[in-house]
Formats: sequence, C-alpha cells, structure tokens
Amino acid sequence: MPIQRRKRFFLIVISLLVLSGFVITSLIGYYVAKDSISSQLREEMLPLTSDNIYSEIQRDLLTPLLISSLMANDTFLREWVEQGEQDAERISNYLEQIQRKYNTITAFFVSDKTMNYYHPSGILKQLDEGDAADRWYFRSRALRDDYEINIDLDTADRSRLSIFVNYQVKDERGRLIGVTGVGLSMEAVGQLIESYQRRYGRQIYFVDRQGEVTLHGESFDEQLHLQNREGLQKLFTRILTSPSASVEFQAEDGRTIYLNSRLVPEFDWYLVVEQVGYPDSQKVESALIFNLLLSLVICVVVLLIAHFTLRGHQRRLEDMATRDKLTGVISRQVFEEVYERAAKDAQRREQPLSLILLDIDHFKKINDDFGHHLGDEVLVGFANLTQRHIRREDVLCRWGGEEFLVLLENCDIERATEIANQLREQVKHHAFHSSQQSLQITISAGVAQLQPGESMSMLLRRCDKALYQAKNEGRDRVISI
Repeated sequence: MPIQRRKRFFLIVISLLVLSGFVITSLIGYYVAKDSISSQLREEMLPLTSDNIYSEIQRDLLTPLLISSLMANDTFLREWVEQGEQDAERISNYLEQIQRKYNTITAFFVSDKTMNYYHPSGILKQLDEGDAADRWYFRSRALRDDYEINIDLDTADRSRLSIFVNYQVKDERGRLIGVTGVGLSMEAVGQLIESYQRRYGRQIYFVDRQGEVTLHGESFDEQLHLQNREGLQKLFTRILTSPSASVEFQAEDGRTIYLNSRLVPEFDWYLVVEQVGYPDSQKVESALIFNLLLSLVICVVVLLIAHFTLRGHQRRLEDMATRDKLTGVISRQVFEEVYERAAKDAQRREQPLSLILLDIDHFKKINDDFGHHLGDEVLVGFANLTQRHIRREDVLCRWGGEEFLVLLENCDIERATEIANQLREQVKHHAFHSSQQSLQITISAGVAQLQPGESMSMLLRRCDKALYQAKNEGRDRVISI
C-alpha cells in the first residue's frame, strides 16, 4: 500500500476510533445519568418530599392539638365538671367561643360521669358503649397517651368526615373526668394537599389499608383504588404491607411514574407521592446532543492534529534519513542519489559539474586539546558558514568525520576553484566560539570537474588526490585537478 494511502487509512481509523469512543462515552454517560437521576428520585427525592409533607401535616395538626391541650387543662372545664355539670349552656358557650376563636368546624366535651356529648349547640346525645358510632370515646379513655388524632364522622353531622383531636381531661388527682377536643374539616386538609402539590410539583394523596384513595387534591384524576391503576397491580401488595416503599411503573401512555408511600400512623393511612418521569430530562437529553456535537468537533480537530502531526513526523523521519544528525546537511547515504541525478542532468544539458572535497586542518588536535564538544561546535559552525557562501543550488554533504563535499551543478573547475578559495578565506578569518573558547581554523580543499564517461568513484578519487596534495603542501590551500 502506498505511503499516502496508508496515511489516509490510518487517519480514518484514528477518527473512527475517537468518534466511536466519544459516542459510546456520551451514551454511557447519558444512561448512567438517567439511572442515577431515577435512583436518586426513587430513593432520596420522593422519600424526602414525603418526610417534608408528613412534617407539615404534623405541624398543621399541632395547632388543634395545642387547642385541645389548653381545653383539657382549663380550670373552667375542670371546675364545671366538679360542680356537677350544672348549667349546660355555660359549657356550650365555652365550646362555641373555642370554635369561633380558632376557626375549627367543631369543639366538644364528653363527660365520663354522665356520658353527655356537649357541643356548641348543646347536648347532642349520651354516649353508649354498644353504639358503634361512640366507640371512639371508649377507645380514647383507654389511651396510654393523653391524646389521639383520628378520622371519623362528625357526631353533629353524620355526613361529614372530619379529623378529630381527642384529648383526655383529668382532675388534680389524675383521674379521667372526660374527653375534649376540636375537629378539622377534611376539605381544609384537601386544600393543604393541593398547596403541597403546587409547591413540590408532584401528585400527592392518601390511601387506606385497602388501597382506596381517601383524600386528594382537586386536580386528582386517577383511579380511586390503587389496584385498578395500570402498572400497579403487581406492586399493590408491596405498597400496602410496608411502612414505606419506593417503586416505579409504566402508565398506560408509556410514561414512567415514580411512587413513594409512607404510613401516617395518626391516620392509619398511606401518604403517596408520585412523580411523572424524572426532572431535568430535557437537560440530560440536551447534554447528550451537545456531547455528540462536541465529539464530532473534537474528532475533526483530532483528525487535523493527527494529519499535521503525521506530516511533520514524516518530514522529520525523512530529514533524519537524509540529513546528518549533527550538522543538518545531507548525509553520505543519500549523496549518491543526488549526485547521480545531477550527473545525468549535466550530461543531458551538456553543462559542467564540479566537486569540492573539504577537510578541516588538524581537526584531531582540536578534539584532543579542547574536547569533542568544541569539535562538534566547529563542525556545525563550519557547515553553517559553508552553506552561506555557496550557491543555493549547490549541495553540501558531510562525507565523514571532518570531511565535507560540495556538489556544484553548471559550474566548471575554474569557478569551483574560485568558490573553494573564497570559502577557505572566509573560514580562515572566522572565529568559532563556544561557551568558554574562541577558535580559528583553516581548511584544505581538492577540486575536480566531471569528465565524460567518468563515474562518481573516479571523480571522488581525483578530488581526494587533490586534497591529499593540498595537505602535503602545507594545508590551508586549494588544489584543483
């Protein structure tokens, strides 16, 4: 496979790998984020909402509880009972004041002695232990705690379901003398639920132990029994047999619904909080699209970087293969190709071709006296100086050690000798500097012009012979053959 095709193939493979990696990473991140949000919603956010609502319900029930506590500890109520419950109008007026002052739907007192049920409107009835409607009182008498909160039909209006706070009234010796308290409207609690839904952005309602929806806001539009809801049939028992549960299910329209339930002991009902889908889904999907677009951009950038990097790397490899590592001029390994091409061009165009073989005089002594580091700096400096004083089309090659070759196209021996002498003079008067030394050197040169039918090795032998003659005649000179 040609180098360019291999390069294109490599770049395409790199791009596909990078793009695939980004796409796979983005998709994994997307689904991990969805699972994380779902898990957080199911295990943290909805239970936290349930806890907050439960706390607020308890707070909202605290006011009637305090009212009932004040009534149970009111000396008026105790003294009135101890005085034989005379003048029922007095207790009715008292209860009416409580009802009006605290805006409750009812206030009551039941005497444990007479079993009279006192109401703002008067004595409603005498309680009977055998009457199912009166069992709440006999249960309240036996409480370990001073009070209970229960949901029951109002004795004053049997069509109205209310929330009652039943508080025990005791005399100074701690004996039970009756039960007092106030009632809250279920509609008022329903309005509280509606306010919770607006605040938390979730559907909130109560169900009893059988799964029947007992209390909900005005916007509730689901089935009134959990077992009738699509997707909840298999989870029905789990919800109603655990103090708290977090589940998710698919609705009829395909939406995922997250549900959290917790038992409210005061009502013996389950508080249910529902979330349709997961929050910020739009943000997660937008993040996925952004990541995919970013992946594409990064892939293009990587492709461009890889292209230019490979091109630069390839150029460096070519330079390393064709140029001398120390001086940067072309190496001996490629000089033969350069020479063969130049010789063919000279023959075809009938132009002269000359060669200069340069050698630094006493270079071994420089290394011995000043160290190889300075010797290397002299070689680099000499190569740079030579490049500046030969023609742009001429080729400089490091032939070996301190020897350099200059190939001069379209240049006869007279002109080549002149160039060699100019270079010799420049070197002679040039100071080569290192960090601690300053040194001047001389060079010797052998020059020869290519003859018809002459090979490269023959031309080089003549240059070498001329250089040897220049050395023998005292160095710092140019000899041409």
